[in-house]
Amino acid sequence: MLRHLKLNKQAEQIHSAIINTIAEGKYRTADLGGTSTTTEFTKAICNHL
Repeated sequence: MLRHLKLNKQAEQIHSAIINTIAEGKYRTADLGGTSTTTEFTKAICNHL
């Protein structure tokens, strides 16, 4: 959605934060093979911003 609104920089920052959180491996929700809650996962993404 951000890319559609031409907010490419912000979209890339969020995308990178998500990728870094997943790569770190500490916080993953059940659908990604982990046990973190969505709240914990979201907070971890925010910490990578």
